[in-house]
Amino acid sequence: MKYIDEFHDPELARRLLDDIHATAVTGPWALMEVCGGQTHSIIRHGIDQLLPDTVELIHGPGCPVCVTPLEMIDKALEIASRPDVIFCSFGDMLRVPGTGRDLFRVRSEGGDVRVVYSPMDALELARRHPEKEVVFFGIGFETTAPANAMTVHEALRLGVRNFSLLVSHVRVPPAVEAIMGAPDCRVQAFLAAGHVCSVMGTREYPPLAERHKAPIVVTGFEPLDILEGVRRAVRQLERGEHRVENAYARAVREEGNPVALRMIEEVFEVADRAWRGIGVIPGSGWRLAEAFWEYDAERRFDVESMHTAEPTMCRSGEVLQGLIKPHECEAFGVACTPRTPLGATMVSSEGACAAYYLYRRLDAPARRPATAQEATTVG
Repeated sequence: MKYIDEFHDPELARRLLDDIHATAVTGPWALMEVCGGQTHSIIRHGIDQLLPDTVELIHGPGCPVCVTPLEMIDKALEIASRPDVIFCSFGDMLRVPGTGRDLFRVRSEGGDVRVVYSPMDALELARRHPEKEVVFFGIGFETTAPANAMTVHEALRLGVRNFSLLVSHVRVPPAVEAIMGAPDCRVQAFLAAGHVCSVMGTREYPPLAERHKAPIVVTGFEPLDILEGVRRAVRQLERGEHRVENAYARAVREEGNPVALRMIEEVFEVADRAWRGIGVIPGSGWRLAEAFWEYDAERRFDVESMHTAEPTMCRSGEVLQGLIKPHECEAFGVACTPRTPLGATMVSSEGACAAYYLYRRLDAPARRPATAQEATTVG
């Protein structure tokens, strides 16, 4: 398959690993990937175990489901419980625990909770059921924002008044800024998410790289993409450089996607956002612009302030900040499993805890230089 099979080539993987081993002669270097899809690819293929001991991959807050704050989950549960509501969401939100329950529990108790594959599916439900209020749970990074913005724009154009959006969009660059500005930060370079940059471009990253003296390499999600991103980041670190490099040129342009950006700018405005386990990051999210307030589910259902309570045993916030690995949490794999999750990082398809559990990283992984034979198993 184009752009898939060739990025699993074991011979190319071996060459990239050899180059990384030859380049990473000082260090130690700590690189953070800010994408849950990259995290799963790293753990699935054992990429972190094949790198030299001088290079560590740290998992950042790259899962939009995981960073959706508990208060927003509880707002969704409250709205979904109402008898006049059809609540629509992508499937990975249904198991995310709120305070005491999740959307699956709401559905079992009689709530009309539906899994959709596009926000436009929710808008179509609103057109077919004018007697109901249809709400779509609009979460995600910059990648899902254009589709959600377009749906609200279309609802206004069509005059559909029984549709609304529960908005919990977050933006990556302010999160990178917050991580780098933390006093306990030990990250020295970033692997930026290619799908985010395909929408937003790369223009927000050079000031971050310069301010924090940290290389930022935009890369994709396949094994060779990640290895190339690591190779470029390590090369910069060894040379004392801190530039933005685009290693995902097949999908990313500096200016991003102009059509998607115009839609986002029309429908949303930048706002402060709370990140689950991290706290409020200034300017790190979007909310609906004033012209579209009538489609704001928080306003429509008056759920703007709620009391929440995080499980005391859950350390997902530390996982999301890259302060610990999932297996370092005492509850991981014991009190917290995919069947009994304490936090979203265990149930989201992009969560770091879910990746460690799925691929049986239940203890600290052995780290050793990769042999040529091991390198050929990547992919």
